Amino acid sequence: MRRRLLAVLMVLMGAAALLLCVPLADAYARGRTEHLLLQRRSEAVRFADLADRMRSAADRAELSAEIGRYAQLYGAGVVVVDSAGATVARAGTGPAAEAATDAATDDSPRVGTSDGADARRRALTGRSTDRLPTLRPWGPRTVVLAEPVGRDERVSGAVLMAVPTEAARRDVTVRWSLIAAGAFAAFAAAALVAAGITRWLMRPVLDLDRAVERLTAGSLHARAVSDTGPPELRHLRQHFNTMAEAMADSIGRQRDFVADASHQLRNPLATLVLQLENVEPHIAPGPGLAEHGRALDEAERLEELLDGLLALARVESGTAELGEEDVSRAVRERVAAWTPVFRAAGVDLVAADLAEGLRARTLPDAAGRVLDALLDNAVKFVPRGSRVEVRAGREADGSTAGPAGPAGSVVVRVTDDGPGVSEEHLPLLLRRFARSPEHQNVPGSGLGLAIADEIARISGGRLDVGGHEPHGLMVELRLPASG
Repeated sequence: MRRRLLAVLMVLMGAAALLLCVPLADAYARGRTEHLLLQRRSEAVRFADLADRMRSAADRAELSAEIGRYAQLYGAGVVVVDSAGATVARAGTGPAAEAATDAATDDSPRVGTSDGADARRRALTGRSTDRLPTLRPWGPRTVVLAEPVGRDERVSGAVLMAVPTEAARRDVTVRWSLIAAGAFAAFAAAALVAAGITRWLMRPVLDLDRAVERLTAGSLHARAVSDTGPPELRHLRQHFNTMAEAMADSIGRQRDFVADASHQLRNPLATLVLQLENVEPHIAPGPGLAEHGRALDEAERLEELLDGLLALARVESGTAELGEEDVSRAVRERVAAWTPVFRAAGVDLVAADLAEGLRARTLPDAAGRVLDALLDNAVKFVPRGSRVEVRAGREADGSTAGPAGPAGSVVVRVTDDGPGVSEEHLPLLLRRFARSPEHQNVPGSGLGLAIADEIARISGGRLDVGGHEPHGLMVELRLPASG
């Protein structure tokens, strides 16, 4: 957004600079052209007066001498013609003289001499040249102006002057360069000011965006700290921080209540379990003993449920800082620890394609805790004689996990070849207390995968559940790779 705002401001300032400097440059070019016309027209008027007073050969010689000196001094071409267009006097050499001669003699002039021919025709009708082509750095190189000899019905000829414009065009070039330099300097200064204003405007917005991102990621202590910008954005920051405080306080009270309730219930529940165990020797064999066993099982299940709620509340509190974890080592250790449990359950636990050097930035021991939950579920729900595989590797966006994969995400995948779960029930596995219909009677609280999913989320990763071909279940833990 900052780049877009700065681009809009730059376009507007560029347009404003062009709208100011282009008319200014054009006005100077027109003014310099007018100045050249006035200068040379005064000389043409003097030559016309000399030609009008010309009566003898001496007068003709004086006129020729005057226009000769002028042509030599200014590099111009001067031609005096009579009313019939015949040349009376001529002076000058080079392109300027050729232009003056063409204007004086060619009734069907070449391209480039049409302005001179028009000026000659106007002068023979008694009108002076009152306008020249606007001079610009690239041209025209020569301009032609004409002055009538005599006035009104007594016009007896015309004086044609072809004037080089090099000096005038040089002045225009210098002035245009100064205007362009000034416009560029003003644009650069305005761009710096615009960049500062853009930063001033966008700094609180970017800070607010980062705070929202951290808050969305689960960091309830995230706040917008920028105290710059317009008053409206500062008020928005204050309102956001107030909202974040209220939300964090509400969520914190809920989590504290769950943790406190779970903790407070554990002691009386432990006492109840102990009393039930102490009563067992005093119950005679029969239906009462069976009921006592079922009551003891339910008490132990309730104790396990409270432990899960307490663990979930601790995870959701987000008090632990993220750190670097050796995922390869954690996977090897957890597989080694669970191997005897799987062997006793008659399930084959295999670690395949475990890449070395896998490191992720997570909650403390996040990979090990999540893998414990996944393997605990597997040993409960996978039937005897099945096979459970654990794989770990690196994965980049759009690629397949593997030991040689590029660093992007660290992926731990647990698959089995058991009966699996129907596709419509897969989304339920990560919900709290949720179970598929075919596993309702399996011991457990229904919080294992929910806790694992929360650990993965707070660590910046995610937990995905899907089917495994040709049958079975696949659970995949993705964590952001460290470094």
